[in-house]
Amino acid sequence: MTKKEAAIISAYTGILLGEFSDMHEYIEQILGRPVWTHQLANEDISNEIKNKSRDDFMALSKEIDND
Repeated sequence: MTKKEAAIISAYTGILLGEFSDMHEYIEQILGRPVWTHQLANEDISNEIKNKSRDDFMALSKEIDND
């Protein structure tokens, strides 16, 4: 798993995989603004993160090798 994949999964699920800094950078990228760490506990922001990361999260399933 790449760092970006871990960041995507972490942002979508709220369960940290990999480094917090990678997830935080990804979140700021998809939201297009700075996000303070205390804001991650805000339900509205958590929902926004989940909604904005959904397409990236779903795209990961297309990369699964079913052999």
